[in-house]
Amino acid sequence: MSDSNKPMMILIAGPYRSGTGDDPDKMAANLRRLEEASYPIFQAGHIPMIGEWVALPVWNTAGGSAIGDRLYDSIFHPTAGRLIEHCDAILRLEGESTGADNDVRLANERGIPVYYRIEDIPGYRAS
Repeated sequence: MSDSNKPMMILIAGPYRSGTGDDPDKMAANLRRLEEASYPIFQAGHIPMIGEWVALPVWNTAGGSAIGDRLYDSIFHPTAGRLIEHCDAILRLEGESTGADNDVRLANERGIPVYYRIEDIPGYRAS
């Protein structure tokens, strides 16, 4: 398989904690919104990735207990940064998010594509 046909790992970036006041229900709703983009990415032949899929279990098993505590901050944003080192592109969903904006900055530094519409991802087809 040539590199041009190789599935991309695409980080889905958007609001998770931003604008929630740390309300767990609002954060869960934001995660569901991020996850809604995962299946179309998969259908396009790629591998969807969301930083919280990695960060949440790491934080929980490390003893995380309070959103925004020192442990939380030491895991969540660094996880996205580490993932971007392995990702081939980012899908930036709408909404204010310092973390997602940082993901875009890191992607630009790496020279990997940033998509702002799921329709722009190679291989996307409306179902």
